[in-house]
Amino acid sequence: MTLEVKILDARLHEWGLPKYQTEMAAAIDLFACIDAPLILQPQEAAVLIPSGIALHMDSLELCAVILPRSGLGHKKGLVLGNSVGLIDADYTAQCFISAWNRNPPSSGQAITVNPGERIAQMMFLPVLRPQFKVVSEFSSPSQRGGGGFGSTGV
Repeated sequence: MTLEVKILDARLHEWGLPKYQTEMAAAIDLFACIDAPLILQPQEAAVLIPSGIALHMDSLELCAVILPRSGLGHKKGLVLGNSVGLIDADYTAQCFISAWNRNPPSSGQAITVNPGERIAQMMFLPVLRPQFKVVSEFSSPSQRGGGGFGSTGV
């Protein structure tokens, strides 16, 4: 599969073009394409950070998701402001990273994002688009049925 990627920030040629960091990596790293260090204070509103790339997937069977980098979330508290970012196949403008400092305000632990820092990752996923059939009753029962939160135990 080939995917068209437009480089919108020339610094990516220095920092690194979108690529998988290891042979078995599931996602590509995204860089913070900002001009100066950005300080994220604990619990302040999420900030959109440009990734410097745009995609042309042009397929009903593909999407991309932006995910936090595990180490940054666990060690520093840098997570995505929207948990997971979904990039639809027909979106062709710049991809942005919603960054948020999840640290408690009492910690005072600000996070500095530097230009060119790898702050998120993008994974490509297959998309299933089922047809919906409206029914008054389901065609067969399931073991769980209508049991909701906690219905299978703690």
